[in-house]
Amino acid sequence: MATNSTLKNQISNKNNSGNQVGNAQGTTMKGLLSSPAVMKRFEEVLGKRANQFTASILSLYNSEKMLQKSEPMSVISSAMIAATLDLPVDKNLGYAWIVPYGGKAQFQLGYKGYIQLALRTGQYRNINVIEVYEGELKKWNRLTEEIELDFEDRKSDKVIGYTGYFELINGFRKTVYWSKEEVEKHKKRFSKSDFGWKNDWDAMAKKTVIRNMLNKWGILSIDMQKAVINDENDVLESDNVDVDESDIIDGEFSEVDEEQTEGEGA
Repeated sequence: MATNSTLKNQISNKNNSGNQVGNAQGTTMKGLLSSPAVMKRFEEVLGKRANQFTASILSLYNSEKMLQKSEPMSVISSAMIAATLDLPVDKNLGYAWIVPYGGKAQFQLGYKGYIQLALRTGQYRNINVIEVYEGELKKWNRLTEEIELDFEDRKSDKVIGYTGYFELINGFRKTVYWSKEEVEKHKKRFSKSDFGWKNDWDAMAKKTVIRNMLNKWGILSIDMQKAVINDENDVLESDNVDVDESDIIDGEFSEVDEEQTEGEGA
């Protein structure tokens, strides 16, 4: 199976030989996506859905001026990671994002992407992360992880924090709470870019909370481990990452409703 590196080499060879994927076409996003080498790779991963997925990549690229300043091949490489995880790159859905950083695009997993991958393991009975508004938080004990929320006592639309929760099918439960100040402190320490935070601060905050919770206490499938690694590392090197498959539980695909993480990619 072709990797992102071999994909780049195939396109380069076609450009040098002067065939149908010419130099002018090969340097544009539309040209790259329509090249046989790229389409073949997406078809290997997505089958009949490849055309629809590549159309969503082009739509995203054309709508983001900052992304257009990134190397086109890095955008495709980032999108390929999302494709292998069977996650859409539509920024409005919140499963996965392609963000510009340092002249290159990078893959970023959204908080809904973490929830989706967790549910696919078949090991989670419940998992969610929500905003906590002013007046709702009555008690939080960090030691016992007891949290008391009164949703009827909301005083305003001001978000004061975020709480995450999951329960495994074996009965294990975990609850976490982060104040908005704690999320901001984490953002300043770990985020490489403000791109995602500027577009949707709450979504990035939820991702910070759920990613941290799953990394520390959750069951991570092979796909989830790869997603976390790709969420942190240069997307062009993602196919060279090895994941230890011992003692990892993988599961079947399960759809999650749209209403239904320590380092933070940004």
